[in-house]
Amino acid sequence: MKKQSKIKVLFRMLKLVKPLTGFMLMAIIFGTLGFLTAQFIPILGGMAILTGLDINVPFTFTTIIILLLIFAILRAVFRFAEQRTNHYIAFTLLAIIRDKVFKALRRLCPAKLEGKDKGDLVSLITSDVELLEVFYAHTISPICIAIVTETVMCIFIGSYHPLLGLMALVSFALIGIVLPLIISKRSKNTGDELRAQSGALSAHMLESIRGIDDTLQYSYGGKRLNEISSKTRELSDKQGFLSKLTGTNMAIANVLILLCDVLMLILCTFLYQSGQVGFDGFLIPMIALMSSFGPVTALSALGTTLQSTIASGARVLAIIDEEPVTEDIEGNEIIGFNGANVKKVSFAYDNDEVLSDVSMEFPENKIVGIVGKSGCGKSTLLKLLMRFWDIGSGSITISDRSIDKINTDNLRDMESYMTQETQLFKDTIANNIRIARLDASDEEVIAACKKASIHDFITTLPNGYDTQVGELGSTLSGGERQRIGLARAFLHNAPFILLDEPTSNLDSLNEAIILKSLQSEKEDKTIVLVSHRQSTMRIADETFAMKGGRVS
Repeated sequence: MKKQSKIKVLFRMLKLVKPLTGFMLMAIIFGTLGFLTAQFIPILGGMAILTGLDINVPFTFTTIIILLLIFAILRAVFRFAEQRTNHYIAFTLLAIIRDKVFKALRRLCPAKLEGKDKGDLVSLITSDVELLEVFYAHTISPICIAIVTETVMCIFIGSYHPLLGLMALVSFALIGIVLPLIISKRSKNTGDELRAQSGALSAHMLESIRGIDDTLQYSYGGKRLNEISSKTRELSDKQGFLSKLTGTNMAIANVLILLCDVLMLILCTFLYQSGQVGFDGFLIPMIALMSSFGPVTALSALGTTLQSTIASGARVLAIIDEEPVTEDIEGNEIIGFNGANVKKVSFAYDNDEVLSDVSMEFPENKIVGIVGKSGCGKSTLLKLLMRFWDIGSGSITISDRSIDKINTDNLRDMESYMTQETQLFKDTIANNIRIARLDASDEEVIAACKKASIHDFITTLPNGYDTQVGELGSTLSGGERQRIGLARAFLHNAPFILLDEPTSNLDSLNEAIILKSLQSEKEDKTIVLVSHRQSTMRIADETFAMKGGRVS
């Protein structure tokens, strides 16, 4: 994946806000008004003191009291409105981003996802996307709010004397701009490293959970636990470093605020004693500055929080940007199936050649067997027929048209593909089968299950077809999962059926039943039957033997 600069990632994340610009402006307005009402409450208190000293102020004491009550109520209202609007923006954008991520994953699979750690992907689509909420709800509008609010306060303070306004400007810039930049420079690439380590730990944990049976069987738990502990310590150390930076940042910010307050006190005293401002010009600017650091204090923490946020954004954008191995095709004429042909096809994964000069024909209403040892290229050939990858050389045609000229949806409709390992979802047996055709009736599901020799087993279960299969099909045996995969292939009812080791986990009785079903299916279908079992090949009309990526 191509690495992007942090500035570019930041601007791309900002671009996503464009559809919600109106809501963002509302959040900025509410936030600015909220801070201003909060800041003017102590200022009004100062003015009340001045009225007690018979010093002229713009408002009467009664008016000040009324304004204090109004501002106190408005502060709460504006604060609520800002938070409500910001979180609406954030969660709406997270939904949009998740949609983009899942669309990207759909385009990338299966070729581009085969080499990726599934745990790292889980971390990306959960914690990385979730972390972007901090950016959209607590970063964009606070920056704008700070700029607008502190500009107003600089003008207000400067109205008593230009030097006071300049002092306020320097104070706000020091806390809200200089300090975050220094902290960000100190943290360097810690955020990137933290997100990468978090993804690696998630991948390791997922792998450990899936392999728990083998871990227990071979007493591998101690080593696995040490690896998890090591990765956890590394992640904890990195998080600790980032937390330490955050704490240091807060401490420095508080010290700088105190220093700025002291300097403002000195400047106000000098101007008052030299007669350049009255007592109101001494008191009000002091109170105004001390009550105005809220917006920039929020910005001072961005030097560390933005590190992790931008790192997460970069990981999410990298997945969205990644190009698939094969692009979906659309816009061509829809065709029907009347045979397939593989001519002189060669294919390699990177530089590792898997198929070399392979030619086969798959005529209508025939069962074509492909037999050979594991690793000879049988499964790869089926994936090329599905166009999961583009071939290196040669040609693959369906109905005399190259498969790279056939609409992807059209191609998938013509083909039913059963892989060696059937993926089951945490749902009922019926729904797991029905993913092959969502509008299938109960009768059609049952008919497909009978062909796959799984109906009788399902009827023995307490809830029949409504039985939950558990996560990843953990409640079913390998043979039962395999027959559910076959039922899917039958239910899809495509004219071109590709079966990869469909009987490898079955006993001879169930294998015989399924082979008989397949033989009856060939009346209106073409079936490609891949297996290393010679017994499976007895129903094939023609058999190709593969060895070392070639047809022998």
